Order: sequence, then C-alpha cells, then structure tokens
Amino acid sequence: MKFLLLVYIDQDLLGQLPPQEYDDHMRYCVRKADEHIASGVLLGANKLEPPSTARTVRVRDGQTRVYDGPFAETKEVLAGYNLIEADSLEHAVELAKEFPWTRYGAMEVRAVADLEAERVRVGA
Repeated sequence: MKFLLLVYIDQDLLGQLPPQEYDDHMRYCVRKADEHIASGVLLGANKLEPPSTARTVRVRDGQTRVYDGPFAETKEVLAGYNLIEADSLEHAVELAKEFPWTRYGAMEVRAVADLEAERVRVGA
C-alpha cells in the first residue's frame, strides 16, 4: 500500500532551532531517505518552499481568484512530503515516527487512493 506522509511544521518552533541543529536534522532525514530508497520503502520525497511563496487558486461561480500564500491561516504549515510503500497504516505510522520534524509540528499519515480504480469507475 502507498501512503503519503505529510510534514507539517510550526514555523515558530522550527525558527527557535539553532542552525546547526536544523542542519543535523536535515542530514539525518537525507540519510534516512537514502536508506529507505535503497530498501524500496521511499518512492519520493520533497521539501516545500515557504508558504509565502505559494498561491492558492479557487474557482467559485465561474470566477477564478488567485490568492497569495496558503488559503488558511494556521500555526502549522505543510512543509514537505514523503511517498512511501508500507505493509499497513501501522507500518506507515512507525516510519513517520522516525522523522525529527514531528517534534516541531506533525506528520499526517494518509493512504493514497487507487487512481486507476477511480479512472475505471468514472469511465475516464
């Protein structure tokens, strides 16, 4: 089964980290990612740019609007993701626990739906 580990960060907490400690966390994550890639668990991962660089696009009543930044003001912001292959939700949660970012925000573990099955279902 595929799972997406969504990394949410409290930017205030993360901002309190000394630069060397942040770098140590990143180094750990990159090395752990390399291990998980080699074992076939990690299928893809990326760090996202800050929310201030984002745009939110909404279409309502035929009108398209583009907003600066994320739509919702929230303390924790989406900072990155890891697409993994795991045996179960419990296994995916165990993998999420390895990331230091859970100390500075949260990691949402969500199963990836089967898009091919949905394609067949809707006749696309």
